[in-house]
Amino acid sequence: MSIAVRFAPSPTGLLHIGNIRAALFNYLFAKSNGGSFMLRMDDTDQERSTQEFSDGIKRDLSWLGYKWDRFARQSERMDRYAEAMEQLKASGRAYPCFETQAELDLKRKTQLGRGLPPVYDRSALKLSGSDRERLLASGHKPHWRFMLDHKNVVWNDGVQGQKSLAGSSVSDPVLVREDGVPLYTFCSVVDDIDFKITHIIRGEDHVTNTAAQIQIWEAITQLPPPSFAHFPLLVSSTGAEMSKRLGTLSIKGIRDDLKIEAMAINSLLARLGTSSPITPQLDLDKLANEFSLDKISHATPKFDLEELKHLNAKILHQTPFESVQTRLNDIIGNNPENEAFWNAVRSNLMTIEDASQLWQIAHGNIKPDIQDRAFIDEALNLLPAEPWDQETWKQWTDAIKLKTGRKGKDLFMGLRLALTGIDHGPEMKTLL
Repeated sequence: MSIAVRFAPSPTGLLHIGNIRAALFNYLFAKSNGGSFMLRMDDTDQERSTQEFSDGIKRDLSWLGYKWDRFARQSERMDRYAEAMEQLKASGRAYPCFETQAELDLKRKTQLGRGLPPVYDRSALKLSGSDRERLLASGHKPHWRFMLDHKNVVWNDGVQGQKSLAGSSVSDPVLVREDGVPLYTFCSVVDDIDFKITHIIRGEDHVTNTAAQIQIWEAITQLPPPSFAHFPLLVSSTGAEMSKRLGTLSIKGIRDDLKIEAMAINSLLARLGTSSPITPQLDLDKLANEFSLDKISHATPKFDLEELKHLNAKILHQTPFESVQTRLNDIIGNNPENEAFWNAVRSNLMTIEDASQLWQIAHGNIKPDIQDRAFIDEALNLLPAEPWDQETWKQWTDAIKLKTGRKGKDLFMGLRLALTGIDHGPEMKTLL
């Protein structure tokens, strides 16, 4: 059996760091097993879905290095959903309901007030044929629900192990809204059947959906349902729930505003909440080769932006010039010294944008920080003539030490401040 997975975002907003973890897990699982990775836009919500968000999703995934093998849009498959819906109606598994949203909300509040689970009471099934005809004639449009079997739904979860959920503990899911729009729970099953998805890897907030979707699957086809794996959702470093509406944690914001490298995100998310150590990696292949659902912990992982920033620095420290040449040229210009400059400064970068300041130190104008004018004047008199090389700094500082008697921080920090204007940075022998 050829493994096939999918990432199915709704183009109703920016991709968030939590969304990307789901995409990455699916991508790595497919690549580690020689399978296919599908991108599917779950865009049946035409009121909130936009082309701009859809394009943004594609741009973010491409930037991160995830290449999809197949692509589909739910909005282009409405005829197929209508066909599957007729099949469920004919088999008696789909039934019309006429309650308004306000009426349903009141029912839920009443049930909760009585200490009962807010499960739909199936009152629509008590309507006679004449009752339904009367409601339709008066302009009421039904929404359609799927009739769950009140039995235990059991599956072996790829992360959580053996799972069992009673069908009676959840409401019959709505398949189609009053306005005729099919909903996620239903469309996803039809798509997963048609595209022969073998494994569904997603957050643990979908566990209840899984129980219903397995039953919908079995009502539509005799094919065995896919394997499911539900991983714990990320929380912030303080334990707060992550929200995709936090723009600072959108992939666009992390890339464009924080200047984080794609592989820093991949390196962190691939290992966060697993038994594998978080280490900087420069390509997805190594992450794929070491990825396994068995390594995902049951504990809730905490996402720390500062950890991502530090990992980003480690990524840059290992990144060869060829991988950043085009972007570096955009920052400091296309110069013949760029490769030597990159190799000199990369170990001191937190983001690639930091190269701009260091380029100014090496080739531009700076404001020197001179603590002792007489000492600096004497040091300048001892500076060897150009050209300078890796040995010049030592030759120069040895001469200064011999002449002035200065040593250690008293010698080196004074020179660094005068030459660079800052008290830290790349090795002076290389920068010189």
